[in-house]
Amino acid sequence: MLRQRILTALVLMALLLPTLFLRDPLPFALLALAFCTVGMGEWVRLAGYRRWSALLAWSLAWSVVAGALLWLLRQKAWLMSADWIWFWTACSGAWLLLLGLSLPRARVPAGLRHPGVLTLLGFLLLLAAWLALVELRAQGAVFLLSLLAMVWAADIAAYFGGRAWGRSKLAPAISPGKTRAGAWTALAATLLYAAICVGLSSRLPNYFSQIQIRLGWAGLLLVVVALLVFAIAGDLFESLLKRAAGVKDSGKLLPGHGGVLDRIDALLPVLPLALLLLAL
Repeated sequence: MLRQRILTALVLMALLLPTLFLRDPLPFALLALAFCTVGMGEWVRLAGYRRWSALLAWSLAWSVVAGALLWLLRQKAWLMSADWIWFWTACSGAWLLLLGLSLPRARVPAGLRHPGVLTLLGFLLLLAAWLALVELRAQGAVFLLSLLAMVWAADIAAYFGGRAWGRSKLAPAISPGKTRAGAWTALAATLLYAAICVGLSSRLPNYFSQIQIRLGWAGLLLVVVALLVFAIAGDLFESLLKRAAGVKDSGKLLPGHGGVLDRIDALLPVLPLALLLLAL
């Protein structure tokens, strides 16, 4: 299983990196949109829709809205106005409310269990994540990659830390595989990673060096902790959706990983929060 996960990750990186470092942001925006589109299809099925008519209707709505946003971003030279801080604040607040109402009770709130409501929620959250990806990419390929790599480092550290020392479960009612030791290992790894990024800032300006310049070392510490908490919580929330739907994986597109949502679940709440914290 580990070997399959590594091979799939290498294939994904081979697709991501060439578009990430192109001068024109459009190829990356389209690739990211393709992944989010597949993730949206998986979310629709997790929400309870099975008929092709419902899937087609939501796909059509997604295509229209995403196409309009893509056109708008190109007209704005890929950089959204600083006035959009209200949007990232609203997205992060929505995630905080959603996670706060769901995770302590280990179930999706009753008001969100209707397939239409839950699907609309996924629609908005996935679009927000895609917009955040494009906005972060517009500030530089290394800038975006430094943030993505933090989430990946946390995931890898949690996996190996959990296997080595994990005895106490982090959230057994939601995801029995996650451990407290894995979470602490992820925290240590992400703090070390952020410090390394700051050390490399003279050669490779990145997200964490920018945060350190603006907020200082104490601010950087708080930002890393906040991003990690949101990453873990996003992973747990997707596990809630899968448990409610009675499935192990959101899909089968990525061997060793499951579906696209299984790969990007931690990023969904992290990306809007990262832009909000950057604007502080």
